[in-house]
Amino acid sequence: MLIETQNAKRLAIYFFYDRRGVVDGYVPYFLNDLKKNVSEIMIVCNGKLDTTGKEKLEQYGKVLVRENKGFDVWAYKTALETYGWDKLEEFDEVIMLNNTIMGPVYELSETFEKMDQKDLDFWGLTEYFKIKGDPFGYSPYGYLPDHIQSHWIACRRPLVSSKEFHDYWENMSMIEDYAQAVGKHESIFTKTFADMGYKWGVSVEMEDLRNYSGYPLMMCPKKLIKERRCPIFKKRSFFHMESDFLKNTTGEQTSELFDYLRYETNYDVNMIWDTLLPNYHQFDLVKNMNLVYILPTNQYNRELLEEQTKENKVALVMHLFFEDLLEESYHYVASMPQNSDIYLTTDTEKKKEAIEKVFAKLPCNKLEVRVIQNRGRDVSSLLVGVKDVIMQYDIVCFAHDKKTAQVKPGTMGASFAYKCFENTLSNKMYVANVINTFVNNPRMGILSPPEPNHGAFYPTIGFEWGPNFDITRKLARELGIRVPMNAVAPPVAPLGTMFWFRPKALKLLFDKDWDYKDFPPEPNKIDGTLLHAVERVYPFAAQQAGYYPAIGMTDKFAAIEYNNLRFYLRDFNNIVVNQGIGPYHDDMICAVNQVLVQRGSIKAALKFRMKQKLRRILPEKLYKKCAKKWKRMRGFETEE
Repeated sequence: MLIETQNAKRLAIYFFYDRRGVVDGYVPYFLNDLKKNVSEIMIVCNGKLDTTGKEKLEQYGKVLVRENKGFDVWAYKTALETYGWDKLEEFDEVIMLNNTIMGPVYELSETFEKMDQKDLDFWGLTEYFKIKGDPFGYSPYGYLPDHIQSHWIACRRPLVSSKEFHDYWENMSMIEDYAQAVGKHESIFTKTFADMGYKWGVSVEMEDLRNYSGYPLMMCPKKLIKERRCPIFKKRSFFHMESDFLKNTTGEQTSELFDYLRYETNYDVNMIWDTLLPNYHQFDLVKNMNLVYILPTNQYNRELLEEQTKENKVALVMHLFFEDLLEESYHYVASMPQNSDIYLTTDTEKKKEAIEKVFAKLPCNKLEVRVIQNRGRDVSSLLVGVKDVIMQYDIVCFAHDKKTAQVKPGTMGASFAYKCFENTLSNKMYVANVINTFVNNPRMGILSPPEPNHGAFYPTIGFEWGPNFDITRKLARELGIRVPMNAVAPPVAPLGTMFWFRPKALKLLFDKDWDYKDFPPEPNKIDGTLLHAVERVYPFAAQQAGYYPAIGMTDKFAAIEYNNLRFYLRDFNNIVVNQGIGPYHDDMICAVNQVLVQRGSIKAALKFRMKQKLRRILPEKLYKKCAKKWKRMRGFETEE
């Protein structure tokens, strides 16, 4: 069936879900364009919908709020039943789409005009290519056939009016989880009706990519948008499983997508941040978007720095406790721009005199040395000691002199301090580039050095929470932080408590009426205290305020970090691959977890984040036990 674009009567059934019941800006932006191309829109919301959100959606059509059951499949089924077959047959097209896609990058009229000229019974935007085998266990074919992705399926009158279409929906079983949504609907819809003789197609030309990627929209979205004028992209691109990305790409796909949208289209990427930050784990966002900034230590733009530090008030707060480290501390403080303000805190008048003597020669706009109580260490220095002035600034660096209590005095602890300082205050050029990075990335709220991973600190990667998860979560709730936080996804935190930040991004912390008595008295534990909770809550406070956390490194230290991590990974691969396990990372982890599960270590299996792999390696009874606990620990909503 061909469509006459000018006279086409179209119904759009738009499925909406948000765990908070909030309608973020990308939804009305999409619906504004969609409304220009359809006759009616019916919006079906699973679960709750706040009053403001409902008012937003009602501008575009009738809104039906239903129980959060059946995923998008039963939302479509409910909408179809609400209209009834007789009414539905009055439309030339019935489009079923959902809010797992974002856009449009190009006006949807372009897509409709293109597809109206094609003699089809149903069509979509993008295609998922055939997969051998059935990873979900529900396909009647024993494999996943080529299929239109269910985020947009447009069905024309010959199909909608057919008995086969009616039977398909009337006999649709309840969808209990994401696996069933794919296995019982998305992956079989296309083949079901194609086998009956109905013609189908997709608007984005993809056939030549069949051997390039099974899932082009996820694995090479920039290619589809830039080269094939794909009007949409997946919200899931930004929080999808890292293991799946790295099985198919080198990890560039999402940051390439974001940069293309930001710099080469008119799409406002703030709409992406506005929906990602309240809903998804910061660890996933930082990894998928490669939010690691490698900055030069040997070049900067002097004129640009002068301009940026005139437009943005910049300060350094540093806590100094060890008199024998004053000269070393001066070296790093001297990296700050000359027109910045410097606040130094210490715990005695005697130390203050020594500090003022050493720092008297420091070129800066303002130097103030404050004596604070010796309770709370560097944390109270920031949250109490300079609370009265901190919100006057746009960009602030926080640091402290450092002797590491977790290890014996020596090179191991000194190297941890080196890692923190070099990636915070390496030299004037690095600091200038940090300030420039904050100016150029207005949604970045906190920039931290990478976590330690040498010597006794090696297990930090993988155990970033340490014994601090419960106390951090408790603090976060007290502060009103509601962004996702759980024991499986690590914080992107300054584990060393040196970092750059925007004070307005951490306003929740500074708004709390902290007192020195809130912090544990000396001698302090080396872990598991309120100090360690604050250290880990910083990035969540920024995320709650609408800013993302990121990692910052000097160009020189990035080389050290790369070689260290390469050395560790090489050793791991040598052992595991020589045992015949691999070649993929997730296969290796799967095999190791299988051994641990067989030894009765369910907890270890729960830390393995690929649920479908668990389904394949565990007996059904044990899988259900693991999956239930895994879901509770992970605490995240599955999307298409």
